Parts: sequence; C-alpha cells; structure tokens
Amino acid sequence: MATNSPENRGNRKLLIGGLFVILVSINGILLYSNYQKKEKTEEQAEVIRIKNSELENQIKVYEALKSDFERQSQELQAMGLENDSLEARITVIMSDLNQLRGFRKSSFTLADQRKFRERADVFEKQLKVKDQEIARLKQENEVLFTENTTLKTTQNKLSDSLTTIKSTNQNLSEKVKLASRLEAQNIAVNIINQRGKDKDDKSNEFRARQVDKIRVAFRFGKNDVAPKEPKTVYMRLIEPDGAALYNLSTGSGSFQIEDKDMYYTAKRDFVFDNTQQEVSFVYDKDADYKKGEHIIELYADGFMIGSTTFVLK
Repeated sequence: MATNSPENRGNRKLLIGGLFVILVSINGILLYSNYQKKEKTEEQAEVIRIKNSELENQIKVYEALKSDFERQSQELQAMGLENDSLEARITVIMSDLNQLRGFRKSSFTLADQRKFRERADVFEKQLKVKDQEIARLKQENEVLFTENTTLKTTQNKLSDSLTTIKSTNQNLSEKVKLASRLEAQNIAVNIINQRGKDKDDKSNEFRARQVDKIRVAFRFGKNDVAPKEPKTVYMRLIEPDGAALYNLSTGSGSFQIEDKDMYYTAKRDFVFDNTQQEVSFVYDKDADYKKGEHIIELYADGFMIGSTTFVLK
C-alpha cells in the first residue's frame, strides 16, 4: 500500500501541472486553427464578393457599350447612311455580353477579368472615334442642309420669276395674236347666173331663180403685226335653216376653232403680204338655193375675220 509520502504528492502535482499545460496547449491550438479557418472563409467570401462585383460591373460596361453603338447606328441611319463594321461590333459585343452573363460567380477568373477589361477598352476607343466621325458628318449635313435650303429658296425665286415671265410672255403672245388678227374688209356678195354673168346689188338681195353660183370677194385690212406667210381662209355659207352648206365633192371640210370642229363650205390658200390684197370665192351649189337670209362667215388663224348677209327672194 502506497504511502502518501511527500515525494508521491510532489509527483502528483507535477503530473497534474503537465496535464494542465497539455490541455491549455491543445485549446490554444484549436483556437488558432479555428481562427485560421474563419480568416480563410472570410478571405474566400471577400474574393467571391470582389469577383461578383467585377462581373456585375463588366456586364454593365458591356450593356452601356451595346447601347452606345446602337445609338451610333441609329444616328447614321437617320442621316441615310449604313455602316456594316458598326453592326459587326454590336454583334461581337452581344456575344461577349452573353458570355459574361453565362459566367458563374466562382468561375470568373482574374484572367477573364483582364480579358474583358481590355476588350472593353478597345470598344470604348472605337466608340469615341465613331462619335467624332458622326459629329463631323452631322456638321457637314448641317452645312449641306443650309446650302440646299438656300439653293431651294433661290430655285423658288427663279421659278416664281420664270412663272411671271411665262405669264407675261403668254399675255404678250395673246396680245400679239390678237394684234395680228386679219380683218376682211369690203365684203361683197354677187350672184352669177346661168349665162355666167355677175350681178351685184347694194342691198344684197337677189332672186333665187337667177342664182347659179355665188361670188364672195373681200380685201384684207392693213396689218403690220401679222407675219407675211402662207395662210388659209375658210368660208362658211349658212342657209336660212342655220346649216352651213357642206359638200366634200365641192371642196368642203372641217377646221378647228377654239378646240371645236366646225364645217366650212370652201377654203382658199394664199400668201399674206400686207398689201390689202383681194381674195374671192366662187361657190357652185349644183342645186337650187333656198329662199331667205343667208350668212357668209370668214375665218383665218382661228378667228372670225368678217361676216355679211344676203337675201334670196
């Protein structure tokens, strides 16, 4: 049986002290290990947070780049221009953006961050260059617009002037046309009997049974405006019933006056020489003439140049 000697009591104390030191050491080791794990976990969480932030920032950068390039494309289209290289850049940016959105937070490496940052820098430089080009094109378009507006104003003024000149010329032409209108003066109507003798009457009244042919003679009035040139004068012999004598076999036909067709009884071609020359018609109806008032109308250059009447009793 062991005795509780001073030596044994000392050994026990040493043992207990050693155990205490061991326990304290183990506890310290555990505390340090837990501290390291906590620190590593916090470090990993910080890395993930940084990666997540960087990924979100890159996505925002590429979304902004896409929006800016689309704006440039719209501005060019508004100016009537197309740029295939710009459309190609938008396609590349969309591809990069889809790739960024497909990354998991933990898989977005430093190499990825560097690559997309460098690509974004290149796109931003291209964006600035294109903005400068668009600004220059806008300025040039403004200059062209101003020049076109000035040119259009000048053209409108010229058009107005030409319209005025055209109107003035048309009025002058109408005045010249009216001034050059021929006039049949001293219109005389004679009858020719079956023996070929002329018979005139100042009253222009004749016996119908004596008429074989009708002679109409007149002189042109003096007209210094009318051009000296070949002309045609048309004669209409209108019977008492209001119808003009018309027979193709005797040279009748039609002519236009005021855009309307009108039948004539006979016509004569002549050269107007402004000498108050005389022109005459001899018309043979080759049938009995109707009794009553007859009308002679003379036309040239689209105008009636004279008229008279005679009566057959």
